[in-house]
Amino acid sequence: MTQQPFSAAALRGAVDLSGLGKRPGQAPAAPGSTPGEASSASGDPALRQADDATFESVVNGSMTVPTVLVLWTPQVPESVQHAQALAQLSREYEGRFVVVGVELSANPGIVQALTPVLQQTFGQVDALPIVLGLLQGQPMPFYLGVQDTSQLRPLFDKFLEAAVANGVTGRADVGEVPSQEPAQDEEDAPLSPLHQQAYDAIEAGDLDGAATAYEQALQADPGDDEARLGLGQVRLLRRTQDLDVDATRQAAAERPSDVAAQVAAADLELVGGHVEDAFLRLVDTVRVTSGDERNQAREHLLELFEVIGAQDPRVAAARRSLTAALF
Repeated sequence: MTQQPFSAAALRGAVDLSGLGKRPGQAPAAPGSTPGEASSASGDPALRQADDATFESVVNGSMTVPTVLVLWTPQVPESVQHAQALAQLSREYEGRFVVVGVELSANPGIVQALTPVLQQTFGQVDALPIVLGLLQGQPMPFYLGVQDTSQLRPLFDKFLEAAVANGVTGRADVGEVPSQEPAQDEEDAPLSPLHQQAYDAIEAGDLDGAATAYEQALQADPGDDEARLGLGQVRLLRRTQDLDVDATRQAAAERPSDVAAQVAAADLELVGGHVEDAFLRLVDTVRVTSGDERNQAREHLLELFEVIGAQDPRVAAARRSLTAALF
């Protein structure tokens, strides 16, 4: 994680954001919103979205409320999820900072304005999201890539200390923190019928039945992370149960640009607990292939990320390597 001097004066004049939102031909405001006003994302007051046309209001807002910018893209779903996690952190801080998301590909003006300070801090941007603080209109680069929010409190504590020192002490209405008290102990909580069906099928060796149960669980609740993780693991077991280990490894060694061979070897490595090796193998495959083959390797790597879970630091590291291989 990049540590920056937390002083609004440290970057004053380094990046001029004042011109954004004032260009001719700017996009119209969203229906029902005030021109120049950042809008709430999915009804969440702690996570707002801004674009080139409305960014001036974000800059002005940082004069009174510390602001955290998250530059994301739908091509990297974890970048969107991380913005949502930071919004939850904002609620835990009782609105002492607000989170504003910016979609990279749709807002070239914001990206162009921030590029000098990003290059100065990071050199090459090799992971998403890009997270910055914004205090009194001045950007403070924080870090690249998904980070464990439990490790981010010292960073935000220092950011807020700098805000207080500069007289920026306003708060945003970010809604209430959801209750953290479980209805009952996790160990005593019964499994949902579909999850129980999946576990029973796995114990019986019926991987197809387990996959079907998890798929039905996801159809009923697309946000069921346990079902998504379980489905990825079951699919992995199903792909590898009949593989000849020695033959698979030999084929991968002999044909480094053969996507099918590398995918099979990566699956075996993941089943064997060699997570980093599996990820590195497919990143290398992406690097040496092109076209449909490259996309096949990339998509399979993303599927393996789902098996391990987006919050695992090994996934975050591999995603940075994948971004570097692609661009």
